Amino acid sequence: MATKIRLKRIGRRNRPFYRVVVMDSRNRRDGAAIEELGWFNPIEADKSYKLDEDRILHWLKEGAQPSEAAHGLMKRSGLAHRWHLTQQGLDEKTIEKEMKKWALTREETLKNRAEKATKKSEKAEEKLKAEGEAATAAEAAAEEAVEEATVAEKDGAVEEAAGEEVSVEESTEEVEVESTDEKAPAEETADEAPVEEATAAEEIVEEEKSESKVDEAVEENVEVEEVEETTEEASAEEAMEDAPVEETPEEVAVETTDESPAEEEKVEEETVDDAVEEVAVEETTEEAEKEDALEEEKTEKDAAKNDGKDEK
Repeated sequence: MATKIRLKRIGRRNRPFYRVVVMDSRNRRDGAAIEELGWFNPIEADKSYKLDEDRILHWLKEGAQPSEAAHGLMKRSGLAHRWHLTQQGLDEKTIEKEMKKWALTREETLKNRAEKATKKSEKAEEKLKAEGEAATAAEAAAEEAVEEATVAEKDGAVEEAAGEEVSVEESTEEVEVESTDEKAPAEETADEAPVEEATAAEEIVEEEKSESKVDEAVEENVEVEEVEETTEEASAEEAMEDAPVEETPEEVAVETTDESPAEEEKVEEETVDDAVEEVAVEETTEEAEKEDALEEEKTEKDAAKNDGKDEK
């Protein structure tokens, strides 16, 4: 009969527990066992086990073949190494020495494994910390980006509002400038009107002064003429008194000479009258021109006012 050292599963669902048994290789896994040789608990962290080494060596000598799982447990306990040494035909002393050496090396290997496990766990923790820090940094960067975006949006909205306000102010300033430009011609015309009136008044005063001067000149000429006439009459009377009673050609000459100053006076009076008439005509023409200029200015002012009303 071919026997086999294998693990027999017992326990409930999701809570496995194994027994190391010797059974016929033709039986199913959980079939009837010939003998129990130990147990194995895979749920525990250390994966504890227990083996009956003497009975396992006995069945190995009888020809039983261990399964892979059972062979793994034998290697952990050192039973596989002992079986290898017994197969070589060594005595018990050498086997014990070799087993002590194996125990020492086993301890060193376990320590190395433990150190490697701790290093791996530390590295894993460091990686987790680095990943966590990177995740937090990424989250912080994302939050900062979101905050910057919101701030930029707010700044853009504020700039847009400021631009709109500036445009509104510019439009109001343009409207004010247009209104001032529209008012400026009216004000200029209003300012020009009193200036023109003042100039017209000054011209009228100057004309009156010129007229008064002309009148004074005419009066002076008249007075001079009267003085000349009086002097001439006085000289003529003296000549008549000194002259004889008879009429002589000299008297005729005197009479003719007496008539000539009168005629001269008449000619001078006529020239003065002509000059006065010319001055009056010039004054009337100047007054007419001024009235025409004033009427043109009034018409221009009315046209400007009508244009301002139409633009409004």
